[in-house]
Amino acid sequence: MAECIPPLVFISLFAYFVATFRVTDLLRDGFCLTLKAQFIKRGSNVFKKNPDINKSVLREYAEAIIIALLLALFIRTFVVQAFKIPSGSMIPTLLIGDHILVNKFGYGIKNPLNGATWVAVADPQRHDVIVFKYPQNPDQDFIKRVVGVAGDQIEIVRKKVFVNGEPFIEPNAENLDEETSSRSPRDNMEPTTVPPGAVFVLGDNRDNSHDSRFWGFVDLAAIRGKAFMLYWSWDSENFRVRWERILNLIP
Repeated sequence: MAECIPPLVFISLFAYFVATFRVTDLLRDGFCLTLKAQFIKRGSNVFKKNPDINKSVLREYAEAIIIALLLALFIRTFVVQAFKIPSGSMIPTLLIGDHILVNKFGYGIKNPLNGATWVAVADPQRHDVIVFKYPQNPDQDFIKRVVGVAGDQIEIVRKKVFVNGEPFIEPNAENLDEETSSRSPRDNMEPTTVPPGAVFVLGDNRDNSHDSRFWGFVDLAAIRGKAFMLYWSWDSENFRVRWERILNLIP
């Protein structure tokens, strides 16, 4: 699963963060609290130092903010979008608390309302990590790895994945449960062929992922984009930043 970062919140904080970045603040107070405090403090100082600020200045600020928001919404809709990882279905590739960036134009320019492709660029390939609308609830976003594309035959035998009769080797996937169930599609699935305009996806945490084995294929129109980079990672259990993961590319 992937949670979308609210666009205005993310873009505003990110832009402010870039302009006023100070490592000492991050270490002392934490990422979000520092940004919020500095934003409020500096904003109030502007008006304290300029009590006679006139309407033209306010209008200039308002125009600049509106332009910035429109640009931010355009970038978020067609170029790149931020998501947060709330579950462990993609462990070890993605951890709970990872924040990722998703390339939204790598597969083409799409209609943001219905997902129809306006300008085709490329199709998802096997091994791509994608964010998409959950087929059973389009209001939710899921993140999984593409295992099969249109025309591929997928089969699972005792947890081993086969694509077109050949073992599917994904070095980032793992099975943590030694038990094998003969009844569950998690461990054994009859051969199935991916239809046109769709992909078959699995989580890298194969034993703990709700994916195509249970609810079927993902339509290309439902794909938001390809995940490509981690820009932030927070370990809530140990209350620390995972500095070693920041700016890592997603394999």
